[in-house]
Amino acid sequence: MQGSANLNIMIKAARKAGRSLVKDFREVENLQVSRKGAGDFVSRADLAAEHTLREELLGARPTYGYLGEETGEVKGEDPTRRWIVDPLDGTTNYLHGMPHWAVSIALEHKGQIVSAVVFDPAKDEMFFAEKGAGCWLNDQKRLRVSGRHQIVDSVFATGVPWGTKRTLPATIRDLSRLMPECAGVRRWGAASLDLAYVAAGRYEGYWEREMHSWDFAAGMLLVSEAGGMVGPIREGRDPLEDGEILVANPDVYDRFAKIIREV
Repeated sequence: MQGSANLNIMIKAARKAGRSLVKDFREVENLQVSRKGAGDFVSRADLAAEHTLREELLGARPTYGYLGEETGEVKGEDPTRRWIVDPLDGTTNYLHGMPHWAVSIALEHKGQIVSAVVFDPAKDEMFFAEKGAGCWLNDQKRLRVSGRHQIVDSVFATGVPWGTKRTLPATIRDLSRLMPECAGVRRWGAASLDLAYVAAGRYEGYWEREMHSWDFAAGMLLVSEAGGMVGPIREGRDPLEDGEILVANPDVYDRFAKIIREV
């Protein structure tokens, strides 16, 4: 796929940050780590990756705004456009030597996500999408959500809250209703990759509460451009504003949503 100039900037930035992260990942036991909160860690590699991404993205588009997990928000001269960045989604996996983490970059225009990149450096998988142009993997493979029709044959993914997060009881209720009806539920600890996997047809659906926009802004566009359905857990809400999301292939979406939304 021939992407826009903005998408090419995003891919270049993700690869540059990914190279640095991979280098440190090989020496994960020697990483200097500081505690940021219960069950949530930040490493020097994480901060270095965000520095690289800010330099690359704002260097190429200095008038755009920027929202990053580690360094917060920068207001841009252009109020209609903003980068939304998670430099290392799956930090806990990274620090434990598990190769399931990603660089996530989204471009927001007038409140809508219009371009998205989720890069998995450990497996060299670059997922990307632009609004109206489809979802792609590594330049040549166009992605589509899975074609499974039945919940009983479907595998789903979620994020199980940790530490002091308030949504653990709701997630346990979700699991108790969903697991008897489906083929399995996975919890791999990187929301951006979970969403990319739905786009690639590896999972049938995904849901999670109590997130930040940088956790899933890019992933939600991947899913919609791969033919999936994207919505809130509580009907009538905006996922980016509320920090909760529910996605699935069109064939199982309604049944899946009913199970998760049941009170």
